[in-house]
Amino acid sequence: MSNRIPPTDVLLHATIDYLERELLPTLAGYHRFQTRVGINVLKTAMRELQLAAGFEAEEQARLTALLGHADAGDDPVAALNDELTEAIASGRLPLDAPGLVDHLRRTLADALAIDNPKWIGRVPS
Repeated sequence: MSNRIPPTDVLLHATIDYLERELLPTLAGYHRFQTRVGINVLKTAMRELQLAAGFEAEEQARLTALLGHADAGDDPVAALNDELTEAIASGRLPLDAPGLVDHLRRTLADALAIDNPKWIGRVPS
């Protein structure tokens, strides 16, 4: 990609800044609400761009450890989650397995860090 185009996170931040600081104060009612929704969508996209890859790598490592794989390999997280679901449902992995609850809490906290970071403080520990 050309270096003449600013990075995606810079473009998103500039758009959010314009919408919040310049456009939003001029709007009322329906259009103000819809603009606020758009701002929230852009903020979620920016957090996903910044955080998702790291969270996914950490989740993959936790899943491979929980499932007893030798290493993370190339197993996609979705396939590992399907395997975890099957292992729990079949009883092969008990609900009190070491690391399971920690993995689930960490995965939830990571998802909330992207989707709605205001809820992170509300995740039970």
